[in-house]
Amino acid sequence: RCMQLKKLVDENTNALRNLKKADEPAPVGNYDQRKEEEEKLLLKLSQQLQKLVLVLDQDNGTMNYAVGEERQKDPQTEDENGEEDESEDEESSDSEETDDEEEDKLLDDPNVKECIAVGNFNAQQEGDLTFTKGEVLLIHDKKADGWWVAENSKGERGLVPRTYLAVHNDDVDSQEQSEEHIEVVDETADGTEIKKRTDSHWSAVRRAIAENDTVEVLATIGAVPAGFRQSTLSQLLEEGNQFRASYFLQPELTPSQLAFKDLVWNSDKNTIYPRPTRVSLIVTLCSCKMIPLPGVSIQVLSRHVRLCLFDGNRVLSNVHTVRATWQPKNPQTWTFSPRVTGILPSLLDGDCFVRSNSLSSDIGILFELGITYIRNSTGDRGELSCGWAFLKLFTSNGMPVPSKMYELLLNGGTPYERGVEVDPSISRRAGSGVFHQFITLKKQPVLVVKLRSLSAQSKDILNLLPETLIGSMCYIHLLIFYRQILGDALLKDRISAQSTELICNPILATFPQLVDQPDLMDALRSAWADRERTLKRSEKRDQEFLKSLFVLVYHDSVFPLLQSTFLPDYKWAEEESEASRWKVIADFLEKSRENDGALQYLLSSENTHKAFDIAELSYDFLGETRKNNPGV
Repeated sequence: RCMQLKKLVDENTNALRNLKKADEPAPVGNYDQRKEEEEKLLLKLSQQLQKLVLVLDQDNGTMNYAVGEERQKDPQTEDENGEEDESEDEESSDSEETDDEEEDKLLDDPNVKECIAVGNFNAQQEGDLTFTKGEVLLIHDKKADGWWVAENSKGERGLVPRTYLAVHNDDVDSQEQSEEHIEVVDETADGTEIKKRTDSHWSAVRRAIAENDTVEVLATIGAVPAGFRQSTLSQLLEEGNQFRASYFLQPELTPSQLAFKDLVWNSDKNTIYPRPTRVSLIVTLCSCKMIPLPGVSIQVLSRHVRLCLFDGNRVLSNVHTVRATWQPKNPQTWTFSPRVTGILPSLLDGDCFVRSNSLSSDIGILFELGITYIRNSTGDRGELSCGWAFLKLFTSNGMPVPSKMYELLLNGGTPYERGVEVDPSISRRAGSGVFHQFITLKKQPVLVVKLRSLSAQSKDILNLLPETLIGSMCYIHLLIFYRQILGDALLKDRISAQSTELICNPILATFPQLVDQPDLMDALRSAWADRERTLKRSEKRDQEFLKSLFVLVYHDSVFPLLQSTFLPDYKWAEEESEASRWKVIADFLEKSRENDGALQYLLSSENTHKAFDIAELSYDFLGETRKNNPGV
């Protein structure tokens, strides 16, 4: 029977090798890769059948020869065992090349508790467990994200990466063979290798793993699909300002700490030099389709997309957020940049600029679709990832990918997981019929984005920004004003290049706070648009005049708002807080327009402000400047 099965497998293998893409009855994505995977599976099955035939033949020979006698080891048996060992060696080598799926399934089996380390691992964060190659670990909890809770022989517990583990086998030879041949590789969004955990954002990933119990509960009660996870990028934003736009706006020092890397003065033009970068483009979020709906047990407060630069291992930029809009008749479709009366809120603007000077060949844009929710039964708030997609920005030859529309299939889990689907009930691997495949493909959640190349004028504008930054196109002119004022203060007006004294400049001291509060950025946009409409053509061409006017507009609009006690603190996805903040902002802007400035409002006894703090006026560039990071 085994020989018959092996013959059928070999026939299917030969037929598969003769197949061509043109023979497929319907379009198939990643045809070559899928064909190669199928061929590897068939070859592996053929080898296993061949091994089974040898074992059965050996068992029959042993039974006929040694009935009623004690088994003794003779040269012939040793030869057979030698052949079997060689067969096992070949199978082990082939399984490494073909990424043995059966071994992975056995490793993921909840009943398999003992694992052996196939490489050395040093704890990079608090809560990790250090272990050495060959050490046997007892697994207590196998998390879906690939970071498992393990215990060593000393009773110490911590998180360990799944990719450093193999099923523990008591056979010493098999153990030594595994130690010699298994290569430790963490699989990421695009298959790149994770060499070392050195960045602080790994703690956010670990925290997301630890909080996956919440997602498991929601998935169990049917509130969310199984592919949803705690949002990785929102965890990064909560940890501090390292992944916020305000951090990347600050000037970066050179390795010598004696000059600024991305801020250089052009004395001929009396402004800062433009800085061309390797990545400089515009990405437009068009729509999200077939996004699974959460259950009635949770209330969705916000639907949004968070995006950042990513190399399969590390986040290389700030995390930028764009809120989506949707219609009750079609809640599975998200759209961006809706038509509104007046200016479009920057939070809804789907046009984003992307800049980076990273030399990584794997750099791309990571998109994470998310929802902010509240559980009706408990009132608990949280943020879930509804899927993610990765768009690589350079080909294998190092050429930029073409500027066009991309329809990206969404993956479930986190960006550090592979093979997880957003909603397993509509698996893209289910079914084999052409019609069924077509219907299934139409049901898959996708993100539609467009990459746009830049005109020469747009490049000149973007080149005045920091080397690494993602933001909304609607407030790019405000960022450039800030950079020019920053250049004046640090490079032109400073007494000497060695001076480290505090700089009295309210805009430099407070503008980074605005970038992380979209409604205040919209207030500044609105105030500047109102003033710009009154300018003459000659005034619009005078950069020094525009800069000085921007300072006045800033002082008359958002600067007083930052110190007002009437303005509630900015809170993400809280409708009441957002509405009350916008009411305070709108009332203040209206009174400033009526009174031709904010002075009368500031002197009014009806208004109260926070106690004066020197931080409102002083800019400490040594305290604010970014540390040099070779990876960014």
